Amino acid sequence: MPQITHVGRVMVPVADQDAAIAFYTGTLGFTLAADVAYGDGERWVEVAPPGGGTSLALVPARGEYQTGRVLGIALGSPDPRADHAEFLAKGVDVDANLMGGDGTVPLLFMFRDVDANRLMVVEEH
Repeated sequence: MPQITHVGRVMVPVADQDAAIAFYTGTLGFTLAADVAYGDGERWVEVAPPGGGTSLALVPARGEYQTGRVLGIALGSPDPRADHAEFLAKGVDVDANLMGGDGTVPLLFMFRDVDANRLMVVEEH
């Protein structure tokens, strides 16, 4: 049987790895988990939430895997309202309204990174 234990990382297509690092670390508070050269001028870049968990690998957009897409990534937060207000204050491209929070669907909102990739923040307890 396979020995898979968890989701280790999720690939996020970016146009500029340095700009993406600046956004995810400076704006979202992630930590730079890896930035190493490999191959012929390539870089492997990973950022991770400050509390740990699955990393985001910031990979150059190629072929059909381009920027500006819905990533299907839900970042967990104990307080999406506070995060929403902070994102707005920092100039993040964030939806104006929060959704859910009605007891059946958790409170959440959508935002876009510097490459217009769409992610969400979802309430966790």
